[in-house]
Amino acid sequence: MTTAKFAIDLKIYRRLLLQVKPYWFHIVGTFVLDLLSTPLALLTPLPLKIVVDNVIGSQPLPSFLDALLPATLTRSKTTLLIFAASFVIFIALLRPLLGLASSLLRTYTSEKMVLDFRARLLHHAQCVSLSYHDSVGTFDSTYRIQYDAPAIQWTTIDGIVPLFITGLWLVGMFYVTALIDWQLALIALLVSPFLFLVTRISSGSLRTQWLDYQKFESLAMSVVQEVLGAVRVVKAFGREERERERFVSNFSKAIWIRMRVVAIQNFVSSLINVITAVGYAVILYMGVRHVQTGILTLGELLVVEAYIIQLYGPLQSIGNQVTGLQRSLASAERAFLLLDQAPDVVESKQAQPISRALGAVSFHNVSFAFDNHQVLRGISFEIPAGTHLGIAGRTGAGKTTLVNLLMRFFDPTNGKILLDGVDLRDYKLADLRNQFAIVLQEPVLFSTSIAENIAYAKPDASDREIIAAAKAANAHDFISKLPQGYETQVGERGMCLSGGERQRISLARAFLKDAPILILDEPTSSVDTKTETAIMEAMERLVYGRTTFMIAHRLSTLEICDLRMEIEDGRLINLIAA
Repeated sequence: MTTAKFAIDLKIYRRLLLQVKPYWFHIVGTFVLDLLSTPLALLTPLPLKIVVDNVIGSQPLPSFLDALLPATLTRSKTTLLIFAASFVIFIALLRPLLGLASSLLRTYTSEKMVLDFRARLLHHAQCVSLSYHDSVGTFDSTYRIQYDAPAIQWTTIDGIVPLFITGLWLVGMFYVTALIDWQLALIALLVSPFLFLVTRISSGSLRTQWLDYQKFESLAMSVVQEVLGAVRVVKAFGREERERERFVSNFSKAIWIRMRVVAIQNFVSSLINVITAVGYAVILYMGVRHVQTGILTLGELLVVEAYIIQLYGPLQSIGNQVTGLQRSLASAERAFLLLDQAPDVVESKQAQPISRALGAVSFHNVSFAFDNHQVLRGISFEIPAGTHLGIAGRTGAGKTTLVNLLMRFFDPTNGKILLDGVDLRDYKLADLRNQFAIVLQEPVLFSTSIAENIAYAKPDASDREIIAAAKAANAHDFISKLPQGYETQVGERGMCLSGGERQRISLARAFLKDAPILILDEPTSSVDTKTETAIMEAMERLVYGRTTFMIAHRLSTLEICDLRMEIEDGRLINLIAA
């Protein structure tokens, strides 16, 4: 592991510890409960020593036991034997109780930490620029939220805490072993530098491999999302086999990377086992020689051997934990990369609130470029509040980009946009977007009931308000005829309804929001003539008294507008009264 990688690891650990700061008390509680099991583990071989040296043999009791135990217990070998047997049962009962308390607290803390981290990632994923999701795909963020976020649990509760406990265990085991025979304790500890060297060399390679594995697994799962989201298109073009091959190709790469990871981990684990086995063999030889020369009793040798076995267990565990921790660090690194994505649109610290805008809009020499591609060029116009502006132009001319800038989904590359005489960047972002209701060409519905979809614009709306909005949007009649009425589930993306029905629910949502500015982006382009008539009738009611931006290809759709604007190649070509 290089110095640079070590610095990155430290930075990740620091960020993880800051993220789990609200749960430090819970983590310390888990640490204490695990810590209490350490002295019990240290006492586990003690009954065996008492039986061998003090019950079967004639050795005197260790001084600390002689001082702690009452004389009635140390008076005869029978009472000592009963004490030793009882102590075994006591340890067997107490350790599971501590384990249960630790497991419950660990589970609660882990789940809450992961939930909070996922919520933070989701919130940030909603705040980053639309261009980020367009370039990397939405499933990349989904993967990081679902599969990378648990790294916060793996590195803290399942990683750092066990490493600390194991470290303390090692210190305790070494200290007790050194009290009995310091030479054997020293030999046992000599394997540590070799284990450290093996884990350090392997960690860097494992980290890189895990990052590659997660990248290809994410790509494979993104294929699943794309295919199932566009399954009608896939079926229509008969591309099922091609999409299967794309999925298999990405996952096959992930599988081969996983094979390399398993090979490295097993090699490291085997090497650790060999190193500890060599250490144990030397200790076994030296221990027997010490018994033969009278340095140790047989009971003391058995206790030392038991401690050495328990000492090497944690040493092997540390080696395996450090290599296994690389997957968690790779996941944490990916999660933090999402958090490090700076939003394109940032709210000013001096941003002012706005309750309800009048709706006067001005564009002053507005230009916008995306990935070095100029989308809008020097757009300037002004419209008073309540104006209905129709926007026409060929596909790709920049019509949708213009209204996206108005809602601050992006900020202009040059120029400024004013709402009621104030630069959009001077408003609080949430307040600004609350001034708009939007109806898209492809209506967006969520997998809930019709009522909940309409109320998305106003979650606390009453049933009466929801029905009134549906009536205004010419949607109440068809909703009433459905088996569950307003409680009808619309299915994923509303696919249980027709395009016209989805669009009218989208219009009802806009009616319910009652925003002062309305964005209509090709609202009738994908419906039949009869449905278009019903939608247009509803839109005439919707636009009344509101500043409206209506994008359309068909000029008939723009008949309800006061002004018409034509955009070509990102430039304002014409602005005339209708």
